[in-house]
Amino acid sequence: MNTIMEEVKFSLKGHEITGYVIPIGDVNLVFARTSQGLVGCGAIDVIALEKFKIPAVKVRPSSGDSIRNIDDLLNGKVAVINTFAQKSGVMQDMSGEEALKTLM
Repeated sequence: MNTIMEEVKFSLKGHEITGYVIPIGDVNLVFARTSQGLVGCGAIDVIALEKFKIPAVKVRPSSGDSIRNIDDLLNGKVAVINTFAQKSGVMQDMSGEEALKTLM
């Protein structure tokens, strides 16, 4: 079992984004951050992040049981949006990629 956190750098709209994949048992904690906010898998507590005024979005997988990697995160659909992400323009059922672009 891989127990090492993976940092993944990728580009969207000419901006470098940093994503993280952290193995926790049989699943991965997956999220990506921009200078404006965070998009993550179902394990991310976007409401708790709202208390710190961080725009945050929870994404559900487009297929399968969980978000396993950054590609799954980008292709997933927005399921939960906190107030600050909503004010930034993130909407329900956007793709994870669209949500990240909105939070740039």
